[in-house]
Amino acid sequence: MAIDRHIMAATAAALLLSALALGGCATSIADMPLVGTPADAPARPKEAGVYLPVHDLPPDRDQAAMGPAQQAEALRELAAARDQQASTAAKNSAAK
Repeated sequence: MAIDRHIMAATAAALLLSALALGGCATSIADMPLVGTPADAPARPKEAGVYLPVHDLPPDRDQAAMGPAQQAEALRELAAARDQQASTAAKNSAAK
């Protein structure tokens, strides 16, 4: 009985190790032209993607930000559009 347990444990360990080893090969399998990509997939770029410029700041604005009067006007326009859409939606739901 003890030999059977040792064989089962060795088999399980071998399967686990082979699964881990094959998992490490997944990227090279995906790069194979016949296996990894479908026929309608776009071509991969020649160069690897570059990191985004996280620390680069956008250029300064040429125009000043909106003033309080312009902000209030924009808020009034947005509220009017919201109210118009709500009334149109209410009419459409009542008609159904």
